[in-house]
Amino acid sequence: MSQSVTTQTEQGLYVNPEALTAHLPALDYRDGALYMEQVSIDEVVKHYGTPCYVYSKQAILDVYQSYTASFASLTHQICYAVKANSNLAVLGILAQAGAGFDIVSRGELMRVLAAGGEVSRVVFSGVGKTYSDIEYALTQGIGCFNVESISELTLINDVAKSLDKPAPISLRVNPNVDAKTHPYISTGLKDNKFGISHENAVAVYEQAAQLSHINIVGIDCHIGSQLTEVAPFVAALDKVIELIHSLRDKGIALRHIDLGGGLGVRYIDETPVSIDEFAQALLPKLSELGLTVFFEPGRSIVANAGVLLTKVDVLKPTEHKNFAIVDAAMNDLIRPALYQAEMAVIPSVLPSKDIDTDGTQSWDIVGAICETGDFLAKDRLLSLATGDILAITGAGAYGFTMSSNYNSRGRASEVMVADDRHQLIRKRETLEALYADEMLWQDK
Repeated sequence: MSQSVTTQTEQGLYVNPEALTAHLPALDYRDGALYMEQVSIDEVVKHYGTPCYVYSKQAILDVYQSYTASFASLTHQICYAVKANSNLAVLGILAQAGAGFDIVSRGELMRVLAAGGEVSRVVFSGVGKTYSDIEYALTQGIGCFNVESISELTLINDVAKSLDKPAPISLRVNPNVDAKTHPYISTGLKDNKFGISHENAVAVYEQAAQLSHINIVGIDCHIGSQLTEVAPFVAALDKVIELIHSLRDKGIALRHIDLGGGLGVRYIDETPVSIDEFAQALLPKLSELGLTVFFEPGRSIVANAGVLLTKVDVLKPTEHKNFAIVDAAMNDLIRPALYQAEMAVIPSVLPSKDIDTDGTQSWDIVGAICETGDFLAKDRLLSLATGDILAITGAGAYGFTMSSNYNSRGRASEVMVADDRHQLIRKRETLEALYADEMLWQDK
């Protein structure tokens, strides 16, 4: 069998499971059975059922430690982007490893605190912070607010004044750099809702310096997600460096520079820049600044540490297309429908026959939701039978966190694997829980 990861045929896309897992250190096949670390996927299914998200503790730590090692020559802080995967177990593992956190809501901050995260190492991003959000974060001792508008800056000052507590801030600058990624996850262009324009940044910093309870500590930018090249990061850094020099000329000194996150991962056959290559491209410029460097990686830490397990319930071949209806659906994993994301689908047990046998056909992997957009993968060459277990790889990021109860479906369970141990880290949501907080209308 060829060891190329993918083979495109007239019938569809064949993803070579063994070649794919060679690029996913948490996964491998042993005697034809899929394992995560030292635990077989079939054992996980036996204990917890499907659909089920499964994460590798070691894979999460390995990527985090790659960041810390690659930037070891600088004073730095890796702030994990909680939105990628906010399970308490994931946050707790990273907190114990020394990570900071990037949050975008009060709820995410509460999760970080519940998981043992250090609030002084948390940066609060997001365009819609409310009075109560800011008040809570300041009361807890937030490390920094990444400010995205003048009105937010004024609001933070008002809240800080009412508490008589200075608010540490950086401005999130929009450098108008094209990240060349999906438009829904591009954040650094003029058309995007995020940040303060590069042209107005110095004036806004000057305004901030005049406010009574604002403490300017840094500058921030984030240009998008799933970036596979380093050039956009370098272009954004160059623009931020211009601003840092302009601010110094005006007597505004900073303590840190935050370059956000967005480094891409390999889902099937992408070729993203490595963390070390990313660091080597940025280190010379960053070293000259003499500032603490913040990064906010999310996807790159957890995406390939996780899989979504699902069971084939129905096989529905038709004249025009073959459908494999599984027990996971777009409510469990919306990335394929929302972003047209291509994620690998591999079996928990390798078929005994090769790709060229009659048992392999092209299948659309779809869920039971009443939407044509409910699909997890299209035109995949697989040998399937009802009851088969499939693993959707790259599902550790923006999988469970974007899941919903559409069609009144309970959300999946979550499991963590470490060495030869597996542990439930979120119970499967019961159907009764879906309406437990609802009330019938009462006529008088």
